[in-house]
Amino acid sequence: MVSASDLAYAAVFLVWILFLSAYLTRKLYERWTARGMAPTRAVYFNRKIIHILAGGLVAVSLPLFSSWAIPVAMALLLSVFLYIPRRAGRLMYWFQTPDNAYEIHFTLSWALIVFLTWAVLGDLNIGIAAISFMAFGDAATGIVRNALFGRRTKSWWGNLAMAAVSIPIGYVYAGPIGALAGAVASVVEHFEWPPVDDNVTVPVVSFVIMLLPRLL
Repeated sequence: MVSASDLAYAAVFLVWILFLSAYLTRKLYERWTARGMAPTRAVYFNRKIIHILAGGLVAVSLPLFSSWAIPVAMALLLSVFLYIPRRAGRLMYWFQTPDNAYEIHFTLSWALIVFLTWAVLGDLNIGIAAISFMAFGDAATGIVRNALFGRRTKSWWGNLAMAAVSIPIGYVYAGPIGALAGAVASVVEHFEWPPVDDNVTVPVVSFVIMLLPRLL
């Protein structure tokens, strides 16, 4: 049974995420581009802001919920919210791009990892760690790369920044195996196999690594 507190937390987070994605990041995009920042850079920074303040924030707040059901439903609902502008041909251009739908990969991966780790395994900490690598770690690498190169590109400097964030997070939530997963995720992020991107590979590989002790 869904608790009233779960619904209340979900409502607060949904309002915040909608405000962040539909209003706040749009204003940031307008301010940055008005000051001469390239639109592609502004879009990329906004994506990382959403990674941290939406996906990451809710991930570390998951212990507030009594069940996995509402957070997973919320992530799936947000996936639909992100898909509709693409379907309608009216992108939220301040963080969506026509050449990929990676923001939807993010929300779907988020939902999958929470379901697998909480509903199936009963170990929420693994889920929080895997999602945090995607949310906080990937954001760190993206911000560093964008600051250094001014465009979306792969660089080992960014991956070092990701490792600096992900390894401690992994250790806090899952111990040594979590730290190892954070290190491996920081390497995996460097590679993409379109249409599969790091929003899929990072949490899935991390999940598998942290699952190994249970299988051995």
